Amino acid sequence: MFETRFHGRGGQGAVTAANILAAAAFKEGYDVQAFPMFGVERRGAPVTAFTRMDRKPIDIKTQIYEPDAVIVLDPTLLNVVDVTSGLKEDGIIIINSQKDPKEFSFAQKKVYTVDATTIAVDNKLGTKTNPIVNTAILGAYSKAIGNVNMEAVESAILENAPIKGEENVQAAKDAFANTKGV
Repeated sequence: MFETRFHGRGGQGAVTAANILAAAAFKEGYDVQAFPMFGVERRGAPVTAFTRMDRKPIDIKTQIYEPDAVIVLDPTLLNVVDVTSGLKEDGIIIINSQKDPKEFSFAQKKVYTVDATTIAVDNKLGTKTNPIVNTAILGAYSKAIGNVNMEAVESAILENAPIKGEENVQAAKDAFANTKGV
């Protein structure tokens, strides 16, 4: 089983990203679950969402406490939330950041970065002050993790993105091409 936890802020699309990742994984033959965990439900508040995938039927129905991967849609959350809480020892962290992955020090974790904000703005997804980075971050996921290929991600985006399907697909492709890892 592979479990992913998304950290974002309300309005950035973390819940949609979890759902689209599940749809893409389903296309790859996985049994999947995707679900959110809300606290204060307002734009800008921290939001957590989860995706679980396995080649066997998934029987558990709990929140993900020990993810294999963590995706951070808003880098300011690194100062607010312990995004590594429960992350497995060999876990992977994908951060929406212009910084090089080497600038982050998470003990024994593989870190990947992608400037999903600029990619979203360049593809006219949201605004400069409120970019929608979720589909871009899924391109980074496909490159960093590799268990769901880009073709499945692209198809899932086209079927599940509420608007601007082609722009969202292009954002994912741009992120795939520009994801950096250590």
